[in-house]
Amino acid sequence: MNIAPIRTEQDYQNALKRLSEIFEAKADSPEGEELEILSVLIEHYENKHFPIELPDPVEAIKFRMEQMNLKQKDLASLIGFKSRVSEVLNRKRKLNLEMIRKLSRSLNIPTDVLIQDY
Repeated sequence: MNIAPIRTEQDYQNALKRLSEIFEAKADSPEGEELEILSVLIEHYENKHFPIELPDPVEAIKFRMEQMNLKQKDLASLIGFKSRVSEVLNRKRKLNLEMIRKLSRSLNIPTDVLIQDY
């Protein structure tokens, strides 16, 4: 096992290649240990060089509404009046703390997503 930090694109490509070679290794084998360490190194490199930004709060709400087959009127109990839901979804009104809490709990959207400015 020859494990080293992933610092360059070439190191990253080599690590991915090696990962695919040992992907089905048994956990308690030397290759399994290498797989586990290599996975952590690759994840660290990807998080640093290819960060994924959080989604837009309004788009996250719309996405969850679609997934849960909800209509604007279904959010009235969480946000307030039906007109207020429309204002939020059309970006004319910002989410307040109470709305964020209720939406997070009911729609299972992380608060980190909902508190962002938009």
